[in-house]
Amino acid sequence: MKKVTLQRILPFTILLIIAVAAIFVPSLPSFSDTSKYNSADITWMLVATALVFLMTPALAFFYGGMVHRKNILSTMMKSIVATGVVTVVWVVVGYSLCFGDSIGGFIGNPATHFMFKGVVSGAPWSLAPTIPLVLFSLFQLMFAIITPGLVVGAVAERIRFTSYTVFILLFSLLVYAPIAHWTWHPDGFLFKMGVLDFAGGTVVHISAGCAALAGALVLKRRQSHIEQKEIPPANIPYVLIGTGLLWFGWFGFNAGSAGAANALAVSAFATTNTAAAAAGLSWMFFDILRGKKPSVLGFCIGAVVGLVAITPASGFVAIPQSIFIGFTAAIISNLAVHYKSKSSLDDTLDVFPCHGLGGMVGMLMTGIFATKTVNGGGADGLLYGNPSFFLIQVKALGIVVSYSFVMSLLIFKFINWVTPIRVSLEDEVRGLDASQHNEKYGRRPELA
Repeated sequence: MKKVTLQRILPFTILLIIAVAAIFVPSLPSFSDTSKYNSADITWMLVATALVFLMTPALAFFYGGMVHRKNILSTMMKSIVATGVVTVVWVVVGYSLCFGDSIGGFIGNPATHFMFKGVVSGAPWSLAPTIPLVLFSLFQLMFAIITPGLVVGAVAERIRFTSYTVFILLFSLLVYAPIAHWTWHPDGFLFKMGVLDFAGGTVVHISAGCAALAGALVLKRRQSHIEQKEIPPANIPYVLIGTGLLWFGWFGFNAGSAGAANALAVSAFATTNTAAAAAGLSWMFFDILRGKKPSVLGFCIGAVVGLVAITPASGFVAIPQSIFIGFTAAIISNLAVHYKSKSSLDDTLDVFPCHGLGGMVGMLMTGIFATKTVNGGGADGLLYGNPSFFLIQVKALGIVVSYSFVMSLLIFKFINWVTPIRVSLEDEVRGLDASQHNEKYGRRPELA
């Protein structure tokens, strides 16, 4: 029997304490006043919430198909485990930190909705008045789940599973929650500045992209990267499946951010599809222009970059302009991936060039192409004679990039100080599926 250590005991003990404490939380009536709700909006937001949830296993397929065969399961697991960690954290304190009573515009009061107090029986969220507060919270939970899952791609094939689980916890509390509060809470300081982020350009993609860059720097290079070994994708059909499911789920991600079944949701749905299509073609055709052959990976990665870039702009820009946003973002990320491949930076699956830079492009494009014609609650951008709004977006981008990178760097360094964050060279060569999970793609290692 293996020696019992604090590292083995602590995770289970924390969950046990939370589970027992939950017994004593009083039960309150659900939705005592239903007169304010709209059934169509509730139906759409339930569907949108499920669509966004689907994006997490979709991401697992997308990433799992691109790593070495011996690391497929470990890579997929790191994305999927976020559903467990973040959900429990969200109910206990995460939702409060994001959307609780604001403390100076920087963070929500953790006591406001501690253990989901007042969420089931509370009044609707001010910006989603026709759906129950608990539904709004569940929709937002799905965003919180997928964000740390995005970082997996940068640190794949060399990070310990337990260390990454700790990262998910700390990132959710110290990076995601503050940025979500700043951007989406009416009292958040970025919200009050007039920053527009319809569905998560800053909150999700820039924060995850910068965390990915920090993680790649702390973990340093894989042995295969040092030896400049070319690692072919393990399963390109997985990448294709993941892309299709991500694209499908993104309709809930962006159109659901309208908070209701209305014309704005339809517009966001259309811009999302258009930008993804344009970006997939842009990446593929740009590869052909540079002498490469059209590839499945190229179109898939390009489409995801387009989805990333349109995310902050989807509810503020018109459909024709979304073509330009997708087209431009794909070229910028394509070039970034090319130059990164010539450097010593080992961002395994190009998370920073695709999600980080894609989110930045999207925020800037929102500052250029946003129009009140599409969304009267938004702003006119640079193209429509409002340079001040563009400068606001630039300022917000700088704040979020700086904060998310520095805080994520500190989180990774802290974890590495507490416990080794990287697997041993022997385990890395053996593969993380076997060394971290005692499993192997297709069969158990002992049966191989």
